[in-house]
Amino acid sequence: MSILRRLRASGPRLLPELDDVKLGRVRRQLTSPGIPGQSGIQIDQVDRLLQETGADWDRRTHRLSVLAEAAAPSGLARSWRMRRPNSGEAMVFEAWVELVRGRHDGKMADARSAADDCHRAADALPGDPTPWVVLLGILRLVRADSRELFTVWHEVTSRDPWNREAHLQMLRYLSPEECGSRSSQLEFLDAVRTGVPSNAPAVGMDLTALVDEHARTVARGGVEALLVRRQWTNHRATRALDAALAHWPRAGHLQYAAALADLNLLAFALVQAGRPREGAGVFDLLGDTVTPWPWSLDGDPLRQFGYWQAKALG
Repeated sequence: MSILRRLRASGPRLLPELDDVKLGRVRRQLTSPGIPGQSGIQIDQVDRLLQETGADWDRRTHRLSVLAEAAAPSGLARSWRMRRPNSGEAMVFEAWVELVRGRHDGKMADARSAADDCHRAADALPGDPTPWVVLLGILRLVRADSRELFTVWHEVTSRDPWNREAHLQMLRYLSPEECGSRSSQLEFLDAVRTGVPSNAPAVGMDLTALVDEHARTVARGGVEALLVRRQWTNHRATRALDAALAHWPRAGHLQYAAALADLNLLAFALVQAGRPREGAGVFDLLGDTVTPWPWSLDGDPLRQFGYWQAKALG
């Protein structure tokens, strides 16, 4: 998007669908006030949106994630499952909705039932990684044994080696806050870094871990929080930022479904590192699309994004 077009836009916006226009249209319908008899239409729209991704597992995972979040407050997933009890799409969608609710509540109402749905969906959709992606999220939420998690991890990566959502689940599971340690997380990052192509959906893991570390330090408070910017000047952080800057801002380089989310991540990281002007190309590619995380770490995400975008492009 050119600067002129951006100035004519409505300003920064939170768009969970990012640049997926069809997904955005259906998401808005799912979150609009209900109309009697509308659930059948919504089910057909969601089903069609998922079916048209074909074997584009990256796009399918992104769409499922956004739609499950939008449908979590409603009974849509249950209605779909009741209408089409043998549909693999209905099974995986209901399991993902239950996972979303579990994340919001801090625990799942019936994790075993949701996990069973994932296994049934995997049988119905043998080449599809998304049932295993949801199962990975469920196991992470219940803090299952790492051997169980890695078994599911291999099921995902054998079908979709660079699945972004699965990599994020493993990264957070292996963190010191959850079931791992700093060393186990760094070991995982080293393994990813050695093989991930520069335009793969999982390319943002290094920066994600650095922003998580930044948030962890700020949350602890004290002197470390006041000096948090120093974390962005060490070799690991500088290497990750320089590698991202060398490739990500090139027009058309990042083509995966959540590319704009990772560009938000890079823009935020450059701000924290005191390098906002180096992010001019990144902010230009982003236009008005904002993700709540990580901008919400510093306050209102729209205000933070707008302020730093103006600084970078001014």
